[in-house]
Amino acid sequence: MKLRALRLFAQIDVLLTGWMARYGVMILRVSVGVVFFWFGALKFFPDLSPAQDLATRTISILTFGVIPAPIALFILATWECAIGIGLILGLYMRVTLALLWLQMLGTITPIFFFPNEVFKYIPFAPTLEGQYIIKNIVLISAGIVIGATVRGGALFANPKAHVH
Repeated sequence: MKLRALRLFAQIDVLLTGWMARYGVMILRVSVGVVFFWFGALKFFPDLSPAQDLATRTISILTFGVIPAPIALFILATWECAIGIGLILGLYMRVTLALLWLQMLGTITPIFFFPNEVFKYIPFAPTLEGQYIIKNIVLISAGIVIGATVRGGALFANPKAHVH
């Protein structure tokens, strides 16, 4: 009975692992796209995005005050929505991922420009804004995984079965 249960577990494990390998990157791509689109869309409506103030002040510093805050916010919202649409639909992935990584570079800069707003105790205890920024490590990693598939890369549930 125990051996039978182990075989059943192994069969289920093979099926689930195969399913995850087949669909995992696509699900990751679409879910990250939804996050980008959602957060970008919030920026089109005044005071709905919790990142609005920090984002506009950061862009002001990065552009030496040349771009007014409302225009900067509109550009950022459009940029994030474009990333989201590209990821959700799987369109122009190289351009979409380049936009994602450039945007991620911008999101890291408040750590240097506004450290007292990003950390309660530098560098160990991030504020809510700091946590918002630090979670971007996951988005960067997701972009790397998605990027690995642009030239036909894929996950395999059994890598030994796919050795060339």
